[in-house]
Amino acid sequence: MTNNEDILITEVALRDGSHAISHQYTVDQVLKVAKALNNANVPYIEVSHGDGLAGSSLQYGLSRTNEMELIEAAVSVADKSKIAILLLPGIGTLYNLKEAANLGAKMARIATHVTEADVAQQHIAYAKELGMETVGFLMMAHMAPVEKLVEQAKLMESYGADTVYVVDSAGYLLPEQVRERIRALKQSVGTKVGFHGHNNLSLAMANTLVAIEEGATRIDGSVRCLGAGAGNTQTEVLVAVLERMGIHTGVDLYKMMDLAEDIVAPILQTPQEITKDSLTLGYAGVYSSFALHAKRAAEKFNIDSRDILIKLGKRKVVGGQEDMILDVAAEIAQAKRSLV
Repeated sequence: MTNNEDILITEVALRDGSHAISHQYTVDQVLKVAKALNNANVPYIEVSHGDGLAGSSLQYGLSRTNEMELIEAAVSVADKSKIAILLLPGIGTLYNLKEAANLGAKMARIATHVTEADVAQQHIAYAKELGMETVGFLMMAHMAPVEKLVEQAKLMESYGADTVYVVDSAGYLLPEQVRERIRALKQSVGTKVGFHGHNNLSLAMANTLVAIEEGATRIDGSVRCLGAGAGNTQTEVLVAVLERMGIHTGVDLYKMMDLAEDIVAPILQTPQEITKDSLTLGYAGVYSSFALHAKRAAEKFNIDSRDILIKLGKRKVVGGQEDMILDVAAEIAQAKRSLV
């Protein structure tokens, strides 16, 4: 594997997939998955709590294992792959970033809401000081017009980001909307451009291919679709499709297939599919990690989780506002009682 491949894939199952299993990864699971990904020549493996460094909390979900132990475990078996981390300013700190870098993480993906790139300045700059490759991760990209997205991407670039991502956190974007956004970034910034999709409307693969057509060269995938909501672009399927298209990733397709079947499938609590909740996420434009929180709140208040997600979408909630899920559920339950 070299950096001369047409497309460089970042595998996000050990971070985004944490949402799908309620942040219950063990060291042994991470060792097995990371080792297999390394053997399959996957360029980057992202390892963190689902909401990034220091995300383990009552609000976002408590981790079974300290994420630094998971990062250290992944680094120990990755002699070809580089370990990446995600950090959301306001959740993760510079101290957390330094700790991850000291353990051997080589890439820092600094994630903000699509209109709040300015909060990432010190984190991107510090990651550069630590010698890390840096990514500006513009989440919920559907919630800003293209002009605003470009403005925010330029900010990320000015802070030192090596790559800027269009992040379809809700799985809401349609292919032409992805095309418009990637094309605008390619025309406006000098950084590499990446795309991170979710499959809530069954469009992750289509959106990813459109992004690649428009010049995105950094692409996220999750093996066996192990990610929030209905998961991300399925890595092993993406590798197969790109090979048929003559696009090189350097990733071993058979090894990815074996990893998906033999190691990742047993980790999944339920198979990743487009359920009514994940479909509603994409339809309403709600952050994909909200699915399990909304389901639990619906059970607690004896209401329909879809009603919660639709109302959250109308309120244009963003990542970090998980505390609003219970509030909305309580309001719906109260309104339901009032009608009786």
